[in-house]
Amino acid sequence: MYELNESSFDPITFVLTGIPGMEECHVWISVPFCLMYLTAVFSNSVLLFVISTDRSLHEPMHLFLAMLAVSDLMLSTTTVPKMLAIFWFSAREISFDACITQMFFTHFSFIVESSVFIVESSVLLAMAFDRYVAVCDPLRYPSVLTPSVIGKIAVAAVLRGFCIMFPPIFLLKRLPYCGHNVMPHTYCEHMGIARLACADIRANVWYGLTTALLSSGLDVVLIAASYALILRAVFRLPTPEARLKTLSTCGSHLCVILMFYVPAFFSFLTHRFGHHIPSHVHILLANLYVVVPPMLNPIVYGVRTRQIRERVLRLLCPTAEWPCPGCWGRC
Repeated sequence: MYELNESSFDPITFVLTGIPGMEECHVWISVPFCLMYLTAVFSNSVLLFVISTDRSLHEPMHLFLAMLAVSDLMLSTTTVPKMLAIFWFSAREISFDACITQMFFTHFSFIVESSVFIVESSVLLAMAFDRYVAVCDPLRYPSVLTPSVIGKIAVAAVLRGFCIMFPPIFLLKRLPYCGHNVMPHTYCEHMGIARLACADIRANVWYGLTTALLSSGLDVVLIAASYALILRAVFRLPTPEARLKTLSTCGSHLCVILMFYVPAFFSFLTHRFGHHIPSHVHILLANLYVVVPPMLNPIVYGVRTRQIRERVLRLLCPTAEWPCPGCWGRC
């Protein structure tokens, strides 16, 4: 583990160790993380470009995809570059202010402390509502999800992230840090910083627990209720083809939602109650779900959407005529 002489200890500098117990494998671990990060940045950027430049894609579901892509880019870009710097260059030191800033923007994309998503969960909840209206009440779809409503949903997601993440900044800045500066992680998170303090951190613990239960916990309940209504409506559709098509679309969405929340809540609970679980398992999982979902979201949500798929193919192969099932070879 990375150590500093106490004589050279700078109280405003923290040390991120990477993945404890796997230091010798950091270079090998960095390769898939780098590839996944580059894929996430490229695919989400393409998705944003296609949606922003094509007015025919300015529809509720596509705008929600753009919101999800922005939060995915923020989540992965806030965490992965520093992670790779640790793996490749042993750049473990980070100033207190930089650590707080990274924590803020990281937790702005996923909920406080144990990486339960804030903006991601808000967008997924909105997308679940989008699918419910489209399937259960298609005639009211354009009138319910108007541009004004979508704008309000986006503003609400951003405001909720800011409102939840401002208090932890002050909760951390009030704490004294008197010698403990080594953080066994690859990026800064709320409770990771708080546990380096030499003071009572019960306020931090209770704030993190309360906000996690009242924000992402409530989102999970509402998303589950929304998809239960969707499934009920799906099985009332008249033809098997319509049921299978809708189930395929909603099934892929549910897989991504589970991919978000299962690791997040596992990490959250492990952070508090699973002290017997090896730290490298906890941290490796925390690293995986800040890069794997951003990499897969454009594929699951974007490529499976016919309009976006055709626009992307037209962007990559402008000389072909789309839709054109036999044009792959011409690209």
